[in-house]
Amino acid sequence: MIGGALFALVAGALPALAGPPDAVAAPAAAGSGGNSSLVMVLDSSGSMGDDDGTGRTRMESARAAVSTVVDGLPDGYPTGLRVYGADRPHGCTDTRLVRPVQKLDRDAVKRAVEAVRPRGDTPIGLSLRKAAQDLPEPAGGAIGTRTILLISDGEDNCGAPQPCEVAEQLGKEGVGLRIDTVGFQVGAAAREQLECVAHAGNGRYYDAPDAEALARQLQRAAQLSADGYRLKGRRVAGTATADRAPVLTPGQYLDTIGPGEKRYYAVDLDDASTADFAATAVPQPGAAADTFDALTTRIERSDDGYCESNTEHFFQKEGATPLTAAVARIPSEDGSRTCDRAGRYWLVVERESKKGSDAARWPLELVYGAEEPLPEGVTPGQSEAEYGEGGKNAVLPTGDPRDVRGGTGFNDARELGRGVWRDRILPSQTLWYKVPAGWGQQVVYDVEFANEPTVDRTDTTYSYGASRLYTPARFPLGGGGEFDGRTLYDGRPAAVRMGGVPVAWTNRYESRSDVQPVHAGGDFYISVTLGAHAAEIAENPEIGVVLRVAVLGEERTGPGHDAPAVAGKPGGSGDGEKGAGADKAGDSAAAADSDGAGGAGWAVVAAAGAGAAAMAVVLAVFVYVRGRRAAAARMTRGSA
Repeated sequence: MIGGALFALVAGALPALAGPPDAVAAPAAAGSGGNSSLVMVLDSSGSMGDDDGTGRTRMESARAAVSTVVDGLPDGYPTGLRVYGADRPHGCTDTRLVRPVQKLDRDAVKRAVEAVRPRGDTPIGLSLRKAAQDLPEPAGGAIGTRTILLISDGEDNCGAPQPCEVAEQLGKEGVGLRIDTVGFQVGAAAREQLECVAHAGNGRYYDAPDAEALARQLQRAAQLSADGYRLKGRRVAGTATADRAPVLTPGQYLDTIGPGEKRYYAVDLDDASTADFAATAVPQPGAAADTFDALTTRIERSDDGYCESNTEHFFQKEGATPLTAAVARIPSEDGSRTCDRAGRYWLVVERESKKGSDAARWPLELVYGAEEPLPEGVTPGQSEAEYGEGGKNAVLPTGDPRDVRGGTGFNDARELGRGVWRDRILPSQTLWYKVPAGWGQQVVYDVEFANEPTVDRTDTTYSYGASRLYTPARFPLGGGGEFDGRTLYDGRPAAVRMGGVPVAWTNRYESRSDVQPVHAGGDFYISVTLGAHAAEIAENPEIGVVLRVAVLGEERTGPGHDAPAVAGKPGGSGDGEKGAGADKAGDSAAAADSDGAGGAGWAVVAAAGAGAAAMAVVLAVFVYVRGRRAAAARMTRGSA
């Protein structure tokens, strides 16, 4: 058991919890699982009857592509179909919903598209507006992805409403709407218009010069919609100023944040506990982003400025990805700092967006945890500020990989143990995994992006592959100069290596940002991202990735300097032989879903509200240990 007797993992069905005392009224809980939907908007104008160069019409190729898409969507995924230009030779109101957005019936969608005949004009703007109305709003205050997938072989020829203006208006309304566009054998003017629609609509443009590309790009866009980040948490409404901020207790929450906004949340802290705060912004994958778009978290005290601050950037322009910033209030060893005092503090999240970046509101997943002091008599072990055998030259597992499917975010990250694992990833997608590591252990891993057949292209196109390691409290680790979590990708093999220092309680007193957060055992999270431009490179809809994961060091039963090793647990081996981690990670379906709360070493309380209309409440309450100042005075300290 990670963390030994000092920690407990509690999970049970409890009565619905009351909201934070001063919170703005909001639904008790929300999530994104089961609240996403897709409507395809298919061009049925006269030009879709033209030969696509294979002896088939463009419409025949589009039917085949749509059929492939629906075969690949998850069972029951809400899906609909709208067409324009199908009912009369001329007319700018010729748009019709031929299959409502409802539980996926693959045969029904295929029959609907088979009955469509290309005839008329191209009223894209009006069709987009109608398509947004076709998509149901998530129930009960939930947040989900509502996707319009537009397939067209030309530009709008109706003039009003202008497609890009409609997309911009829709993109700024509410949360979770995205518009993806696929240009099938389009000219320059049509491509420019479809790119504008996708950019304004928080989505991506996919170019399809032939029928094979059409099928490939449609699969990518539809699957990205279905595999969106599954949010969890109690709804809360942060405020623009500190004076009316809702008061949070330890747990997991959901809010939203717009460009240039600040969101304030109040917490009451004692003078001994460590407070951890992480915010994950979840833009639409691949939406417009600037290198220096940023998410900042801060802990502030009324008249004393801020205690701690952390800012994270995209550091690339290909497209938005989930962005997590985290910060902690760690009382000093002698208790002399202003921010050591008990009292009211504010947790602040700020979003900075450059001109031309995604203008939509982003879902915001918040995790606030409180670490209680160590028990009397426990002297913590020394800090572990060096990577040692877990550095860039670490020996990682070899052998045949085992198939695994990554999660959509922290909450359903797939558990991995020591070993070699194989997955597939879409352009613009981020996959998530978690690796248990206890006191004295460290996680180190490689991500290898596969050698893939590439499409014919006239110029050299580069994308990127990236990975990030997060602590159980969701602190992003940057590698400390030992690792670089990003690599260029052009279809040829590429790899990144990442890792963390060994887990030690006294790491919290180290100054380095890659060491201080690694002060409690639990589930360490791995994100793997493929850049959006890979859609212009790879011939297959997805590309292969291989993860080689090692958990090094002998696990201890607790944070004390004299804590014994955990009995019967393997330690110090990076090989791929069967062990506790490899067995349960590869074969257990239960490992595919988690509460996103860091695992053992944290106490996780899952609560479900009563009543048929109530949403499930997932409230993660974290209690993982931190030392009293008396214990800190007795600790042995130093770098490993």
